[in-house]
Amino acid sequence: MPQPAEHSTAARSLGANEAADLAETLKALASPARLRLLTELLAAERTVESLAASAELSLSATSHHLRILRSLRLVRGRRGGRHIYYALHDHHMADLLAAIRHHQEHVHPPAALDLPAA
Repeated sequence: MPQPAEHSTAARSLGANEAADLAETLKALASPARLRLLTELLAAERTVESLAASAELSLSATSHHLRILRSLRLVRGRRGGRHIYYALHDHHMADLLAAIRHHQEHVHPPAALDLPAA
């Protein structure tokens, strides 16, 4: 996945503070529940209630996970009447989720694709 020139960071060294920040973000992404919530937000913004139902989580657990994701600026929320609508913070999150899934499919193909040759 090519990167725009303004985002080229691969050649730059990783300092201790930046490494700690990245590790904190990766820890948040290491939760299956949070990954499911982020994936649900790929299509459109959603309320806590809608996310909880689709991710099969309690409202309390969903709110907790969203609080963590929001604190790391992975998602954002906007108030609309009595609800808060959550969305991915920006296109970088969609790109990151796509890259992770692509990598996973590349190194661990789905079982249906691992059929023996005829």
